Amino acid sequence: MEPSSHSAPSTQANQQAVIDQLRQSRTQIESELGKVIVGQRQAIEEILIALLAGGHCLITGAPGLAKTLLVKTIAQIFDLKFQRIQFTPDLMPADITGTEILQDSEDGRRMTFIKGPIFANMILADEINRTPPKTQAALLEAMQEHQITAAGVRHPLQEPFFVLATQNPIEMEGTYPLPEAQLDRFMFNVVIDYLPEDDEIAVVRQTTTSASEPIQAIYTGEDVQRFHQTVRAVPIADDMIRHAVRLAAASRPGQSKTPDFVEAHVSWGAGLRAAQFMVLGAKVRALLEGRTHVLIEDIEAMAMPTLRHRILTNYRAEAEGVSVESIVKRLLEHVRSV
Repeated sequence: MEPSSHSAPSTQANQQAVIDQLRQSRTQIESELGKVIVGQRQAIEEILIALLAGGHCLITGAPGLAKTLLVKTIAQIFDLKFQRIQFTPDLMPADITGTEILQDSEDGRRMTFIKGPIFANMILADEINRTPPKTQAALLEAMQEHQITAAGVRHPLQEPFFVLATQNPIEMEGTYPLPEAQLDRFMFNVVIDYLPEDDEIAVVRQTTTSASEPIQAIYTGEDVQRFHQTVRAVPIADDMIRHAVRLAAASRPGQSKTPDFVEAHVSWGAGLRAAQFMVLGAKVRALLEGRTHVLIEDIEAMAMPTLRHRILTNYRAEAEGVSVESIVKRLLEHVRSV
């Protein structure tokens, strides 16, 4: 049977419809978020980009900065099932994945699997560094494989599946910092900082008067999965990919083209995933800006959230007050000039 002559135009028309939907999404999402969230535009954009690219996020910020409210509101906008898991030192893997229990049935007693809170579309793993590595590993396995295994039986997770894990940067005593290999599984590290004074006044006014307007769902989980496919179909020039690869490579000490400031202050640099995530994020950013092609500005805008948790500074950097953010800024200048 010969393929239909109408299939290609139909596919292109469907793809264009999804692209148009993505172009409109930024304004609509900002309008809905504005009902309950004040400011934090950059953090919102980075979380949104990760969601549309199919990646997971670390969120770093002090307590009381509306991290949970932000994530819950985004889940409502996309009509996704939301679950918040508070990570504590006594949390066990079965507490998040689920467990088997013995139940009576017509056929006698049998083991039945009871699903845990990880069976949702959007998971907020609150203070992930407060729980032991065994429980962290259970969550990270689910992030990678989109499934969990209980008693030798595999249970697929709901799609789309998106994890946002928060870390409190203030107190590290008694915590279990994620190893670099596990940090690498997160697409972005999004930093949420304190608001300017005028925004804080607006928050206090808004939260101490009348109740906020209800959030309207404007997309569905199926829309998110279509967005994932459309993002990957966005064309990108080899020069743009090369720029992302060079940014990641320049962060690695001990290489032939490593800049001197990296050799002096970095003990471990970014791997290949960094370049992959910068390219995926750049594609989403281009679509949200109303373009169907990636510019170098898109790649560079993704550098900070992508590299922030993938570059490990050494003792000299700590002694001299050199931050990861300052290293990433110098990397952008270095790669742009070579």
